[in-house]
Amino acid sequence: MSSTRAALTALGAVGAVGAGAAVWGIGIERYLFTVREHEIRVLPHGESPIRVLHLSDAHMAPWQHRKQQWISRLADLKPDLIVNTGDNLGHSEGLRGIRTAFATMRGIPGVYVHGSNDHAAPSPRNPFKYFTGPSKVTVAEEPLDTGALDAYFTDELGWFPLNNAAHTITVNGTAIDTFGISDAHRGWDRLDLLPDAIDEMRRNSAATVTLGVTHAPYRKVLDAFTELGADALFAGHTHGGQVRLPGYGALVANCDIPLDQARGLSTWSHDGRAVPLNVSAGLGHSIFAPVRFACRPEASLITLLPQVSAPDPAAGSAQAT
Repeated sequence: MSSTRAALTALGAVGAVGAGAAVWGIGIERYLFTVREHEIRVLPHGESPIRVLHLSDAHMAPWQHRKQQWISRLADLKPDLIVNTGDNLGHSEGLRGIRTAFATMRGIPGVYVHGSNDHAAPSPRNPFKYFTGPSKVTVAEEPLDTGALDAYFTDELGWFPLNNAAHTITVNGTAIDTFGISDAHRGWDRLDLLPDAIDEMRRNSAATVTLGVTHAPYRKVLDAFTELGADALFAGHTHGGQVRLPGYGALVANCDIPLDQARGLSTWSHDGRAVPLNVSAGLGHSIFAPVRFACRPEASLITLLPQVSAPDPAAGSAQAT
C-alpha cells in the first residue's frame, strides 16, 4: 500500500509540474517580450557606433495586439539600421498586424530576407517530428500575399530585399555592404548568385564592413557567407529552440546549426576566419504551437563598434561581446 501511495504521489507531482510548465509556457512566457543587447567590434578604427535592430520570426496574426504594440515601441531604441530575417507572417491577414507593429520604423534604413512563412501560412504539425530532423512540407499550403508584404517593406518602410541579392546601404553617412539569401530551409537559397552580385555591389561601394543576412542558419550558408567576406552574420528561424531546458538549452533547431548556437550571439569559424553570428530567437510562434518555455520572445539590439586597434590581416576575426 505504501509503495502504491508513493507512486501515486510521484505521478501527481510530475503531472503538477507538467501542468505548471504548460500554464507558464502558453499563458505567460510567450508574452514576456525582451530585448537582448550585444556589442560587436567590426567597424574600422575611429568610426561612430551603429545600432542594429535585429527582428525575426514575428509569425504575425491580426489579433496579436500585445505583440504588435511591443514591437512598435522598439523604435524608441533609436536604431540606425534594421535587419529583418524573415517569417513575418503567421496568418493570411498577418500583414495587418505587421503594418501596426512596424509603422513606427518608417524611414529607418533596413534590409530583409524571406522565410517560408512569408510565402505560405503555417499548418498544424506534430511537434515531436522536429526531433527527427528539419521539418518538411507534407501538406498543401495556403499561399500568402508575399507581393503585398514586399511592397510594404520596400515602398512604405524603405527597406531593401536581400533575397539572393546584395546592396550597399548608407547608415548615418557610413556605407555598409549587405548580402543575403532567400530561405535555405526550403531550398530557395541561390548561393551561386551571390559572388557576382557582391562583386557588382563592391565595384561602386566604399564600404569597409559587410553584413550577411539569412533566415535559416544552415552550416553551408554560414560557411559560404564567411568565405564571401561577411564581417557579421544575422539569422533567425530556430526560435531559439522555442522550448529549452534550463541549464541545457535548445533541444532542436530545425536546421543543422549546433544547438549551443541556436540562440544569441556566438562566433562562427570557417576557413581561418571567425565571424560574429547573431541568431534571433524570434518574436513569435506558429498559431498552432502557442508556447515558449525558457525562451522568451525577443528582438536583438546589436551595436556595431569600431575595432580597438587596426586588425591583423592574418587573424581574419572580429570581436564580439
